[in-house]
Amino acid sequence: MIHDIENILDIRQLVDSFYGKVRKDPIIGKLFNDKIQDWDTHLEKMYRFWQTVLLNDHTYQGSPFALHAPLPIEKSHFDRWILLWNETIDNHFTGKIAEEAKWRGDKMAAMFLSKIEYYRNNNVKPIL
Repeated sequence: MIHDIENILDIRQLVDSFYGKVRKDPIIGKLFNDKIQDWDTHLEKMYRFWQTVLLNDHTYQGSPFALHAPLPIEKSHFDRWILLWNETIDNHFTGKIAEEAKWRGDKMAAMFLSKIEYYRNNNVKPIL
């Protein structure tokens, strides 16, 4: 039965399902697979990130933007990320937190793209 995102088990299902799609995706899969050498560690970090963002359980510490800034990613990559993210949420969840997850994913992608373009166009590096 489809329900809202309520706990860490739901977060794990969301993250595992999403990255399962990402890893096989013809548009963004290679970018992720080339960069991420240890998928188990990455997934654990993503569980904590989304648990913090969506469930207000503060288990994540870090600054994700700096890791993404040097990557060769463009708007088309973010568009594909959002498509897969929203599709995954819609396939597994419905409700207030599920909608928030889609909203936050969209805002995060827009912010990352904007900042990446700023740094590229101004030949500066982000603070790590």
